[in-house]
Amino acid sequence: MGRIRTIARRSFLIGSAAVLGGVAFGYYAYKRPLPNPLKDDLAEGEAALTPYVKIDANGITLITPRADFGQGGYSVQAMLLAEELDIDPASVRLDPGKPSPAYYNQALLREAVPFQPTDTGWLAKHARDLTDVPAKFLGFQITGGSSTVPDAFDKLRMAGAVARETLKEAAAQKAGVSRDVLKTGDGAVILPDGTRMPYTALAPVAAGITPVSDVTLRPPESWRLIGKPRQRLDIVAKSTGTQSYGIDFTAPGMLYATVRMNPGIGGAMKSFDAGKAQKMRGVKKIVPLAGGIGVIADNTWRAIQAANEVDIQWEAPAYPASSAAMWDKMNDVLENGSRDHTGRDDGDVEAALAAAEAPLDAQYRVPYLAHAPLEPMSAAALITGQRADIWTGSQIPRFVESHVASLTGLSRENVHVHVLPMGGSFGRRLEDDYVLQAVELAQAMPGTPIKLTWSREEDMTHDFPRPMQMMRARGAHAGGKVVACDLHIAGQSITSSWFSRLLYAPPGPDRIITTGAWDQPYAIPDYRVTGYRAPEMVPVSSWRSVGASGNAFFHECFLDELIAAAGADPLEERLRLCDDPLSRKVLEKLGEISGWNGPTLSDNRARGLAFSLSFGVPAAEVVEIITTADGIRIDKVFAVAEVGRIVDPVNFEAQLSGGALFGLGHAMNCELTFEDHAAEQDNFHVYEAMRLNQAPEVVAVGLENGPHIRGIGEPGVPPAAPALANAIFAATGQRIRELPLARHVDFA
Repeated sequence: MGRIRTIARRSFLIGSAAVLGGVAFGYYAYKRPLPNPLKDDLAEGEAALTPYVKIDANGITLITPRADFGQGGYSVQAMLLAEELDIDPASVRLDPGKPSPAYYNQALLREAVPFQPTDTGWLAKHARDLTDVPAKFLGFQITGGSSTVPDAFDKLRMAGAVARETLKEAAAQKAGVSRDVLKTGDGAVILPDGTRMPYTALAPVAAGITPVSDVTLRPPESWRLIGKPRQRLDIVAKSTGTQSYGIDFTAPGMLYATVRMNPGIGGAMKSFDAGKAQKMRGVKKIVPLAGGIGVIADNTWRAIQAANEVDIQWEAPAYPASSAAMWDKMNDVLENGSRDHTGRDDGDVEAALAAAEAPLDAQYRVPYLAHAPLEPMSAAALITGQRADIWTGSQIPRFVESHVASLTGLSRENVHVHVLPMGGSFGRRLEDDYVLQAVELAQAMPGTPIKLTWSREEDMTHDFPRPMQMMRARGAHAGGKVVACDLHIAGQSITSSWFSRLLYAPPGPDRIITTGAWDQPYAIPDYRVTGYRAPEMVPVSSWRSVGASGNAFFHECFLDELIAAAGADPLEERLRLCDDPLSRKVLEKLGEISGWNGPTLSDNRARGLAFSLSFGVPAAEVVEIITTADGIRIDKVFAVAEVGRIVDPVNFEAQLSGGALFGLGHAMNCELTFEDHAAEQDNFHVYEAMRLNQAPEVVAVGLENGPHIRGIGEPGVPPAAPALANAIFAATGQRIRELPLARHVDFA
């Protein structure tokens, strides 16, 4: 870990996207292939053809190193490998593999460069390409940022093709024929006379062959899997309740644990008295931790009951005690804080606003939001003097490996992280606090496997939430058109907060503060977006769609205000302003499928529209609502996104629809508020997402016009909240400038 920190300090600046190129690290070292981790412990008769394909006499194993937390990550990776390998992905074993630099994410950092996503110029292109350098050298095996498909699309197809051609070479040597005359199909090499040689029978020969690297990927017209509707590989298990998650892991002799930490996140513990808890049935040990205690017992329930009986005196954390005080801090940042960055500054905003007859002023805000996955944080650990084994769901397995090594004093080679399926994340498992707690508890009982499970209340109140944000905006219109827009956005730095726990907090500005606002493809003549960094308060992290989740609400609601004040149509004016062809096609398609002819449909029926470009994906949504005696009911949602290539149409629809519903549910009801330093929402009954009876019909459409492959896990979220708020304005004339919307209206 020390070497990685040194590299990071000297040469890795995420916040400003100052990325050193290959020359600084050594071009030769950068171009050199990373070792195949599967070759470290191959059994007799096994062949590791690439880091992603292992074959033995018993079958084929596909390595799927991007984590699966319900988004179908394992299925899509298996599909891409199977496309070129000529196998049925449902017929093979899937394994996330052991953490390795070979599985670094090439696509993760591409959106971190300070160029608009629509900028295709030479400098922007090469800056994006150079992000591969730190990702490779730092071994960034991370799942996030809707990057699984962009990272895997070429890489895994190439791995499948290399494996296929290597198996053909093995068959050629065994049969005494040229590889050029061989074909493959359904897990076998086919000789010219029709004889089939199963891949599994070729494994011993293939193991002794240098992989064939000169391969050609198949053209789209020959694809069997990509772009075709398929059932996800985990759908049966998840539909029948047989899917095993991290929380389900068991081992012989296992004991069970939970923790109780300072209600003020990050606060210290003054003292504790565990006398009563220690005498409770099943309790094995009570362990002091930094900021709280852990209880080890013979089952999870007894551990939780005992933890609640420990008498603890807490220290107050450093951040303000209440949400009201936090909002005062945010207000002060906008009034007196120094600018973190100007994301965009087109034209002369000051002059345009000074000349405007009736400039529009508004203030918006969005609250902290918890990740609240259905599966609370859990991890199992077994620590001996020689090794550490960790079983958990994680989006950052190599960082888990490194942090556990530092905590235990073991070498990284002796830390074994076994990644398990996850019951949700939304970004929460980009952290490893719960894993390190499990390790500390396991260290207290060496040789005994300990499974830590957080209570639901612990999970909700000890999150690293999406940051609260505040925006002050001014704008102007003239001649029925939007002509000026000036946005000032304050928020905590996700980059600094997260990286300080993960690796090293990078210097420089954090453009995530304004992501989803500064980078939108609108050619407003006088257009400025400025970011202000709020002081550290509650530690924060990435939440599904990250900066765009709040900034799309700011940007698209205020733009809607300007359009309404100009007397223009919400769709027509966005189309007029849009200067990106791909984004225009998304808006045009949305108008087509929704039958858009204005925001008002009838006396009690209206609709709102919003657009957001996030993670390189233009996405737009129309939300139709009905006003009833019981409140507002969301009746129908139309969603369109441009991703370049749809790998799995069924999962694409699920992700785009699910993102819209996720965004709507949180916009309606959810917030994380604080009093006496503690989060007040401690379970789902007070952090209520959309109910099934409230869920609307969603029409989801994907476009494939762009030259780049994009992910869809997050881009459906940002347009949802502003589209709903804009629909409420169209129906009631009420302009709501804060979330959740239930603070101002009732939902049926």
